[in-house]
Amino acid sequence: MTISQNLGFPRIGERRELKKATEAYWKGDLDRAGLEATGAELRRSNWAKQKSAGIDLIPSNDFSFYDQVLGLSCLIGNVPERFGWDGSNMNIDVAFDMARGTQGAIACEMTKWFDTNYHYLVPEFTQNTTFNLVGSKIFDEFAEAKAQGITTKPVMVGPATYLTLGKVTDGSGLNKFDLADSLIDVYVQIAEKLAADGAEWLQIDEPIFSLDLDDTQRAVIEKAYAKLAQVDGIKIMVANYFGQLADNMELFTSLPVAALHIDAVRGLKEAEVVAARLDDEKYLSVGIIDGRNIWKTDLERALATIETVKGEIGAERLIVGPSCSLLHSPVTLRSETKLDDEFKNWLAFAEEKLDEIVFIANAADSKIDKTMLAANKQAMADRADSARIHDAAVKRRAEAAADKDMQRGAPYADRAASQHAKLDLPAYPTTTIGSFPQTQEVRKARAAHKKGSLPDAEYDAFLEEKIAEAVKMQEDMGFDMLVHGEFERNDMVEYFGEQLAGYAFTKFGWVQSYGSRYVKPPIIFGDVSRPQAMTVKWSKYAQSLTDKPMKGMLTGPVTMVQWAFVRDDQPRSETVKQVALAIRDEVVDLEAAGLAAIQIDEAAFREGLPLRRADWDAYLEWAVECFRLASCGVADDTQIHTHMCYSEFNDIIEAIADMDADCISIETSRSQMELLDAFVQFKYPNEIGPGVYDIHSPRVPDKQEMIELLKKATEVLPAERVWVNPDCGLKTRGWAEVEPALKHMVDAARELRAKAA
Repeated sequence: MTISQNLGFPRIGERRELKKATEAYWKGDLDRAGLEATGAELRRSNWAKQKSAGIDLIPSNDFSFYDQVLGLSCLIGNVPERFGWDGSNMNIDVAFDMARGTQGAIACEMTKWFDTNYHYLVPEFTQNTTFNLVGSKIFDEFAEAKAQGITTKPVMVGPATYLTLGKVTDGSGLNKFDLADSLIDVYVQIAEKLAADGAEWLQIDEPIFSLDLDDTQRAVIEKAYAKLAQVDGIKIMVANYFGQLADNMELFTSLPVAALHIDAVRGLKEAEVVAARLDDEKYLSVGIIDGRNIWKTDLERALATIETVKGEIGAERLIVGPSCSLLHSPVTLRSETKLDDEFKNWLAFAEEKLDEIVFIANAADSKIDKTMLAANKQAMADRADSARIHDAAVKRRAEAAADKDMQRGAPYADRAASQHAKLDLPAYPTTTIGSFPQTQEVRKARAAHKKGSLPDAEYDAFLEEKIAEAVKMQEDMGFDMLVHGEFERNDMVEYFGEQLAGYAFTKFGWVQSYGSRYVKPPIIFGDVSRPQAMTVKWSKYAQSLTDKPMKGMLTGPVTMVQWAFVRDDQPRSETVKQVALAIRDEVVDLEAAGLAAIQIDEAAFREGLPLRRADWDAYLEWAVECFRLASCGVADDTQIHTHMCYSEFNDIIEAIADMDADCISIETSRSQMELLDAFVQFKYPNEIGPGVYDIHSPRVPDKQEMIELLKKATEVLPAERVWVNPDCGLKTRGWAEVEPALKHMVDAARELRAKAA
């Protein structure tokens, strides 16, 4: 009989219960017992849903209060010394300290999980790093599910992936892969204990099989699974996802484990090849349901793939599942009562994907639900033929875009002279990335306006008041380039998507980005255009309140698409070009409204980079062209800024330079300015704002800490091209943290300015 499985389920709850409980705990409004009770209830509900759907292999340990990589670090005792952990009593507070920092310890670096918008906490390694099995979460949750009558399949990040994603932080020259033996020994202990506890399966995620691997990584993989294969009483499943195996196929298929999982959405062409290479005992899990997007699966097409694989290995060794964890999907469509029936019939969230998995598994055993298959076939046809998807005018405009539309009038050096004359800014100019705290008062007013209980005039007056307060605060602090604060905006993608044709929005379609930060990605279902101006009203109003330059704030085309659920019926590059043209219209209108500087955030530019280097050039070519298409419609004396979050830039620095933004701001505080190395080695020609204030942590850095970071920056960058700014927008922080931190930042810039005079 074909087996159905899931690789992971959304942990956040249908109504963001996890976010509410976690933030209440941080505020002191909920004790640890209450937080853990919320987690237990979410796990119970998730396991019950999967069992009810008919999933055979249900995961455990896919739940986390923050991040699964952080959870692994805590399980194996890899806690940096600065957090003062005594080696015992591993608990949730240790994890939260690592994730959020303390007043005396900078939080662990955070970056993107492969090419997703999910973030993980980067493991840190030093000469003193040791690994020991000190946590119990993976065992506790297995026992918890077993008490509910469900024997789950525990899940954990694999040793090769963990070492690959970590970084050496002590400058010792340590080769982090030299830690493999110690780490593998702990994995063996975990597998042995799970076997003793009655676990039948252990899923070990090794998504680095979708990357270009070197000989050292390959050796670690071979050693790890040779040892794990010797553990009696438990079947090991190694899961790869997010891409094709390509040149890693031989290594992957030769692993001495019970089962392998492949991503048959991104690696569809490899499914039959992998199946043909397996020995006669090994199971193959085919991830045929897209875990990263929200469109219904074409069940007829998926079943054809499964039948081909079954022809190679038989039904008894066939497992059907999603391409990756459903962590990246919203929880359920059941709550989306405001979506029209036609549109809703095109979609499948996590719960609906469970039904698709079970349908495919049953159909592989000739138990076909003909009613479901017929309905699915009709939904596929309805979507393909729908008039709401296609706009001929948008397509014609995208096709007509030419090289001249992607060029500024003069090179940067000439533009810089005219911009500096116009802006008249001092050395070390200060600014922020755009947003200010979205307080309960702001969120309440926006919600009331959306519901219709706060009239337009009253809401506008409220926003005018908040913008005026923000402008005055920035002027009083001494900021050089101001922002309006974005109080009218819900999310940097959602706000724009709501005003663009071709976008749709859910009410409860939340997914986790990191910790308690959730996003509600828009759905790009059709051709994209801008019916009318989106930001000009409030940017123009803010500029009217001050003689200082006001920066217009926009989200860039790559990020607008990368952080959405994207249509799958045309190349992503085409969708990004359409969005770029819509953003271009807004840029031109902001300039006409008197804005001398416009920031086009491309926080996801690096995130969108393909996992394989062989695919980079094609992506970078169209991604850079689309940014330039969005930004190059302005005069030379209008300053274009961009912002990028949590990105390793070394490999793509030339492409970033090709974007030709006048100023780029980047995250550098958690990495202690390490990310600037790329800009130094390449001799980045334009202006840079290295973030000196980590906004993802509640700690308030003092002036001297920021001065030291800026000194590090000016050791490698020309001081005349350095801006002073936070790492990112401030919407998720509170004013009690933001005001002193920003004051320290401005004071730090003033002190360096005075010393340079």
